[in-house]
Amino acid sequence: MEITEKKESEGGQQFLPAEAESLGEPRLTSIKKKNPNEPQLEFCLACKELMSAVRDRKPNAFVQISAISPMHQSVTRYSNTEIVLGTRDPLFLAGVTFPQEYPIYEETRIKLTVYDVKDKSQETRSFLGCTTFKVGDLLKSEEQKLTLSLRTLDGGKEVGIIEVSRMTMGETEDGVTDNVTKETQEQKCVLDCECPSPGNALENNSPLFNAVFKNPISKVYRFPAADKWLYVREQMAESILSFHIPKELISLFIKEDTSRIQELKELGELSPHWDHLRQSAISQYEQIVIAYQETLAELNKLTGSYFKPSCSRGEKTLEFIPVNLHLQRMHVHSPKHKDAVYDVITVGAPAAHFQGFKSGGLRRLLSRYEAEKRNTGYQCIYYSTEHTEKAKEVLSSINQLQPLISSHADLLLHSAQQQSSDSLKESLKMLSEKTEEFVHAFKDQLVRSALLALYTARPSCANRRTSEPSNSEEKPEVQQMNCPPPVTRQDSIPHHSEYNEEEWDRAWANVAMSLNCIIQLSDRLLEQDGHSKQSETEGSVADVITSHNTGDWHEQLYPLVVTLKECIEEVVERAKKSMTFVLLQEAACGLPQGVVLNQRRDMVFSQALAGLVCGFIIKLYTSLQDQLFLLQLHTVGIVAQYEGLLSMYSDEIGMLEDMAVGISDLKKVTFRVVEATSDDLHPVLTGRRECCTVEVKVPTQMFEQLPEEIKGGKLMKVYPILFNVGINEQQTLAERFGNISLQESINLENLELLQQYYKSFTEKLSPDSLPQFQTATDLKEMFENLQQNIDAKKKKNVEILWLAAAICRQLNGIRFTCCKSAKDRTSMSVTLEQCTILRDEHELHKDFFIRALDCMRREGCRIENAQKNAKCRKYAFNMIQLMAFPKYYRPPEGTYGKSDT
Repeated sequence: MEITEKKESEGGQQFLPAEAESLGEPRLTSIKKKNPNEPQLEFCLACKELMSAVRDRKPNAFVQISAISPMHQSVTRYSNTEIVLGTRDPLFLAGVTFPQEYPIYEETRIKLTVYDVKDKSQETRSFLGCTTFKVGDLLKSEEQKLTLSLRTLDGGKEVGIIEVSRMTMGETEDGVTDNVTKETQEQKCVLDCECPSPGNALENNSPLFNAVFKNPISKVYRFPAADKWLYVREQMAESILSFHIPKELISLFIKEDTSRIQELKELGELSPHWDHLRQSAISQYEQIVIAYQETLAELNKLTGSYFKPSCSRGEKTLEFIPVNLHLQRMHVHSPKHKDAVYDVITVGAPAAHFQGFKSGGLRRLLSRYEAEKRNTGYQCIYYSTEHTEKAKEVLSSINQLQPLISSHADLLLHSAQQQSSDSLKESLKMLSEKTEEFVHAFKDQLVRSALLALYTARPSCANRRTSEPSNSEEKPEVQQMNCPPPVTRQDSIPHHSEYNEEEWDRAWANVAMSLNCIIQLSDRLLEQDGHSKQSETEGSVADVITSHNTGDWHEQLYPLVVTLKECIEEVVERAKKSMTFVLLQEAACGLPQGVVLNQRRDMVFSQALAGLVCGFIIKLYTSLQDQLFLLQLHTVGIVAQYEGLLSMYSDEIGMLEDMAVGISDLKKVTFRVVEATSDDLHPVLTGRRECCTVEVKVPTQMFEQLPEEIKGGKLMKVYPILFNVGINEQQTLAERFGNISLQESINLENLELLQQYYKSFTEKLSPDSLPQFQTATDLKEMFENLQQNIDAKKKKNVEILWLAAAICRQLNGIRFTCCKSAKDRTSMSVTLEQCTILRDEHELHKDFFIRALDCMRREGCRIENAQKNAKCRKYAFNMIQLMAFPKYYRPPEGTYGKSDT
């Protein structure tokens, strides 16, 4: 039968087993797999005694792998190994992976063709020999290994030997680790049952993985180490969260701004001056809502894609979507050590590419905006920036605490109806705590002063002032309320003698009295229920409670709970109006520049949040069995360490300014783990801009194993950290002729933040709870080295990035790597990090470090990332650019040469 050859990219009709049977062909035998999430087949190659076409010349060999369909015998080119220079016995580090979805069966034949590359720069090659084998023969072989003869095209002359070894990442089909004694195997099985490895915790649970990641690409390698082999699987996957989180966040923005419009309308009557400002603010909020609704509608139309390519950076409809967001994972197996998994989230720098960087990024724009507000042009603001931020916090607290108090009050009544003493005690405790938190949050001088300012802005108050005779002793700010002067100090806020401040104090007193009555009655009911002696406080309770009947608890508590809710509603109504009035001044007087800045900040925050949620979820999923990590998570929080590779030149300065603000804003984000009530495991966002909570869903079986604090809904904090070091030729220009003070200040500020986190960790937890590494350098020493490198102000000091990444891993943190598009410089960084980990933690042979690095960059997942983004399997560098790169950030020859996108 004639065999035709096709490239994989050309596709070609494929037949599944059932289809084959319907055509009268025998049913094909699928490959048996223990783990449904792992690739179907992985193997590595090595050649021996290769003969070269030129006498006395050692070949530069590589192997081309093709698959021959068992149905119609067509050949599909699948992949290549790397090129091994100048040897007759080449050992190929890059293995071959057939993913789960690839139509390969035991009857499938694999064709291996060996070539000799004569001129690497021109990619000229000559045929040496080829062979084929059936997949089933490899699977059924005793040692999972085949030794085959390479022959010329006519099948006559033997030109060498090729060895095919199946890679199972530590497990055979019987679940037993290779090259380990039976006793060790039994011990390992026990250990694995008690404490699954990080990799198995995720890979053996496809619903968790598939809820977040799609379209994984896998590459495998075999690297020599000290007296053993390292088997490495490199994976790269898109994330469904690239679009899901921005859409959730935009919906949250729409809800918040719609609520703000309603709050402004409910302020009541205002004097003409303030009413004009209100209408202006409402108009701006309405425009934002309409714009965000249009963006959301456009995003909802997009289907079938889970990442935004670098060429779409500047598209308006995608401005909330992170650029090129992927999970980069390395799974390391060594026969003598426990498996290890290392994850990095790669994503383009969060930045407003569509709006551009002509005037800089958020860090500069916000600073300039605040300076202008303080100096000139914003004459209607009574309150400083600190006051407006406080007002936002108060409104956020209102929206969080009022529903909680209402919920706990209802639970109290439910417990009373059931006459359950334990439940009543717990409900009373929670109601008291949340009410006290409510009082602490809102009984603030800012609320009191804002109520006075709102009173003086009423038409009735303004009319009285204009009708009153001029008084030289009257305060000037009262005389000019309709066109007020700039005032930033709290003690300069207008005062009017007719304003009754006692009403606000009385409202708070009513809340306290109502809660006190509930506590006393509940205590009395609990005492009587326990047949204890009469409480000495019954006399004081009698003033409030007319009925001494111990019968229906619900009936006695109900009127007191209703009163408490009414008192809280009165406080909330006043506080909301006063804080809304504060924000009205900021919104109206900051038009239109403030609105544009807020929108830019929303976009950058959206991109940063999508990456953060992706990183948090993958870290949680891989650590569900790690009790020490879970303790750290709910006690201290988690570090999210961002590595930036942006230069201090041209547009990338603005990108870094955007990125710095976007990452800093992640401090407003908290996480809560909830039990999944369905198969939908997508995270849900709640809250407002100033306080956003991400609810992460896990299946019931896993949820039940979590610590009580996490199951109880405790919020978990994030500590975002950013270190940036430019590495390209533009950074060279900035260091010689420009200014890199922005990078220096960012690195110094974030070093202090990282040190604060570590201090908090050591105060609350033991350092023994941190993961142990082979290179167990003392964390204090690492911090000192990082401080010295930052202070040294050395050019392109990438050691800052290396140290920060190592500290992050030792602190159980989440790692992120970013450049403009997460395509080229990011690829150099993550491959370097992977090989450094293999060398330092897994004893990769020092002579193979550069070979492993080049192999990952030439044949690994990151060259596939370049293909996905730019439709070209080359990194976007040229020779002139690479001369300015640090040594270990330069790709191998033949893998670069296309302009950036």
